[in-house]
Amino acid sequence: MTNSPVPSVGSASRSANKEARDVRPRTSRRGLIPACLALLVLLLASVVVAIGLGPAVITPDETARYLWAAVSGGQIDAREATTYQIVWEIRTPRVLLAALVGAGLSTIGVAIQAMVRNALADPYVLGVSSGASVGAVGVTVTGALAGLGVYATSAGAFLGALAASALVYAAAASRAGLSPLRLILTGIAMALGLQAVMSMIIYLIPNSEATSTVLYWTMGSFGAATWATLPAVAVSVLLGVLGLNRSSRALDVMALGDETAASLGIDPDRHRKGLLVLISLVTGAMVAVSGAISFVGLVMPHLVRMVVGATHKRVLAVSPLVGAVFMVWVDLVARTFVAPRELPLGVITALIGVPVFVTLLRRKAYMFGGR
Repeated sequence: MTNSPVPSVGSASRSANKEARDVRPRTSRRGLIPACLALLVLLLASVVVAIGLGPAVITPDETARYLWAAVSGGQIDAREATTYQIVWEIRTPRVLLAALVGAGLSTIGVAIQAMVRNALADPYVLGVSSGASVGAVGVTVTGALAGLGVYATSAGAFLGALAASALVYAAAASRAGLSPLRLILTGIAMALGLQAVMSMIIYLIPNSEATSTVLYWTMGSFGAATWATLPAVAVSVLLGVLGLNRSSRALDVMALGDETAASLGIDPDRHRKGLLVLISLVTGAMVAVSGAISFVGLVMPHLVRMVVGATHKRVLAVSPLVGAVFMVWVDLVARTFVAPRELPLGVITALIGVPVFVTLLRRKAYMFGGR
């Protein structure tokens, strides 16, 4: 009779290390850099085309000329002043804001799905976006934080997102730690509750015009984009992208489970706390200027993983560019498809995202984080 071998502590540690190595990039950076450069070129081309299209169509070469004149301080003929104003003052901030929000939503979606180890997670599921919406709507309706000027709504959205994250964390935390399942279930319940609060705020607004504005804003729009709104969003999204890239290995390990993460020296609870703060910052900044835009943070990470693999260093390098290109074209459709009226962005992203996501779910070979 032979005794079956009993795994030692050393072999368990080696097994965990092997799992960690398995989630590292299997292909060289040489394949990732050309892909990112190609996406960057596509993004720049999409921005120029989107700026030129609208009720007044401007050719790409003319659009590029106006943009170069604005950046370099060049001269524009007086007869072109109106067209120049359309390009630089109206369309350019809007298209750039669309790119920033698309990049931010895709990046945050990647982080949340890894943090809670759930393929259906995004800022809406955890209640972060709903909290940001409540904060932004509350500031818009009551006029609170008026001393902050154009940044009042952004501040309200950030505070709302941070408060929602704190409530979700406090409700989901237990002596055993912060379970991903408890976190996502608590987030769903909190999101529904915050949506009810937002509906009540909108219902109690005495001004019907204000009600229509807020309702439309909660479905997503870049119509209020100005140069003044861009800096806060740009800084928040940049901080989010850089911070998550620095945490890419931790996200890889957390996706394997809390026990594996702990065996490799990663404290999952501590990282989740930091991620919740970072997610609140980025989500609050985006919701404040664009409203609620669904499915981008849910679908884009899955599509990117199918192409580049599950390693977060690669996914976080590609997702912002893919999300930015996608949102630029979504916004173009929103403002031109039924012009002069404008479609809510959330309607378009849902119409695209639902069938794409259902198709992903029906792919038997597809699983969260890879094929």
